Amino acid sequence: MPAILGPVQIFNVSGGIVQFGDTAVISPKSSSKSYAGSGSNSTGGLIVTNNGLSSSNTLDTNLVDQPTVGNN
Repeated sequence: MPAILGPVQIFNVSGGIVQFGDTAVISPKSSSKSYAGSGSNSTGGLIVTNNGLSSSNTLDTNLVDQPTVGNN
């Protein structure tokens, strides 16, 4: 069945997939990890963040978080 979409606003697509309509399976071909404090990864047309003290814990003992081997 076809999809009916309303207004769509896309600011940035960097190495990702934008899918409109029907699909059965979408699987990631790459994965990454990022660390950021409060309010730093906010996206949108108008962002207002009020933060006092912000810190991020970057200790990560996992070797593989999201395996993509054999993900066709």
